[in-house]
Amino acid sequence: MTTSGRAPRERGRAGGRPSGLSTVVGLARACHPGPTAAVTVMVAALAVASGRAAAGCVLVAAAVLAGQLSIGWCNDAVDAGRDIEAGRTGKPIADGTVRVRTVWSAAAAALVLCVPLSFASGPAAGTVHLVGVAAAWGYDLGLKATALSWLPYAVGFGVLPPFVTLGLPGHPWPAWWAVLAAALLGCGAHLANVLPDIPADLATGVRGWPQRLGTARVRALIPLPLLLATGLLVFGPPGPAGPGGWAALTGATALAGAGLLLGGRSPKVPFVAAVAVAAVAVVLLLARGTEITAL
Repeated sequence: MTTSGRAPRERGRAGGRPSGLSTVVGLARACHPGPTAAVTVMVAALAVASGRAAAGCVLVAAAVLAGQLSIGWCNDAVDAGRDIEAGRTGKPIADGTVRVRTVWSAAAAALVLCVPLSFASGPAAGTVHLVGVAAAWGYDLGLKATALSWLPYAVGFGVLPPFVTLGLPGHPWPAWWAVLAAALLGCGAHLANVLPDIPADLATGVRGWPQRLGTARVRALIPLPLLLATGLLVFGPPGPAGPGGWAALTGATALAGAGLLLGGRSPKVPFVAAVAVAAVAVVLLLARGTEITAL
């Protein structure tokens, strides 16, 4: 039993040569496929809703996908040493599925590809998107262990609406409430993503903003930025909120309350509740469609 528990760590340190199929599987796991797919689909849908042409929507999706792949691979490559020491068998580098050098190469290739794909939407849109990607790389390369760990998430999510709208004819900047709501969604995503791993992170020396707050405070704080984002998307645009807006805000508040009340049972409960509240906010953002370009 003890031998099998050490095997993943030994394989990760040994750095043996995985097979071709193993490498592909490892890269697919190391890119953080869930968040990568979610962010790509969300931004592509926002591009469609905002009125981008079909070709523009494809370019937006390709640029965001390349950026997210580079960020996910960079994250796992940077964390490889800590993951191996902690024996995290769910991590493909630590369990020997893929080599760290291969993951670094994939991250670099995706980052290089992201540059022309971003600028295909225009110089302003491309610059804004690459600022967000650079912020996320900054998180991976060190900011995640500082009190400013929230900042790359706020920047990385906050640039997504302008990346979409600056590629439209006339290159309009999005409404302030859309940018701020996206940034708040990023902060909420950061808190929810880190919450289950706070004890393990502290054990390996990672002391970002959530880790410094502690599990109880993070659990209580998670709903705040997500509900603020929802409120901005309901009340920010001109005109009355309407029945749909009030229903969305009521539903998001109920989900956030459930996460708080049941959060003590499992760290996964606040995470699931946060994802549900974020989904409400994303639906609201998509429903606004062309309104996000109104200044």
